[in-house]
Amino acid sequence: MAPEKELITAQALAKALDLSVETIWRYTRENKIPYIELGKRQYRYKLDEVIKALQGNTIADNASTYEAKPSKKLTYQDYLEIPEEPGYRFEILDGVLIKEPSPSVIHQRVSRNLLRILEDYFREIDAEGEVFYSPLDVTPSDYNVVQPDIFYVAGDQQSIVKDTHVDGAPKLVVEIISPSTHRKDRLKKMQIYQRAGVQHYWLVDPENKTLECFALRDGLYALVASGMDEEVVEHPDFAGLSIDLETLWNK
Repeated sequence: MAPEKELITAQALAKALDLSVETIWRYTRENKIPYIELGKRQYRYKLDEVIKALQGNTIADNASTYEAKPSKKLTYQDYLEIPEEPGYRFEILDGVLIKEPSPSVIHQRVSRNLLRILEDYFREIDAEGEVFYSPLDVTPSDYNVVQPDIFYVAGDQQSIVKDTHVDGAPKLVVEIISPSTHRKDRLKKMQIYQRAGVQHYWLVDPENKTLECFALRDGLYALVASGMDEEVVEHPDFAGLSIDLETLWNK
């Protein structure tokens, strides 16, 4: 068998050793097992060599399905080393790796509809600004790597837009809540964005058909606008911006 045919993926290795993929990645990052890096986030392994490396060592599979707690706080550089896994996306919140399933259809539908509204609005009032959408990495502060569903970088903030990611706090961040992200978006991410100085944080809940708009007031988020079902939301800080919520929930 040719040498390249002996190489297997982290998923295949995890299955062969009855471990989670998170554990294989952790062992890779900690250099506990031999690996070959074919390219960015492309790791391959030889099963027999990995088994030899692990002989005499205790194999601990303590990674949970959605959150892997490392021995140290992770950074953006650690994030770049995480092997990609189809069907999932990763973020780092306060140094902890978070793994979640890809968004649902209704999530993406609402995101698309709101994106159109915000792009049209900010194109008129801030020609130098940009509206981005996931997946794009944002590092609002140390030990945090997030992928906001939608976010707006103002024209006077263009220095934070890098070639590979956005390094800083966008003026507006929008997160679209799903059942699996409710607690994270409403508590953890809100705290992170507040500390980082993100001026505006919006939460959209497709299941309950609500929009909540928070804005920094004396360093803390205050609810400045909200609506539900088919109401129209007008934001006090964005003159002329009117969001007909009915357009968000429909195709």
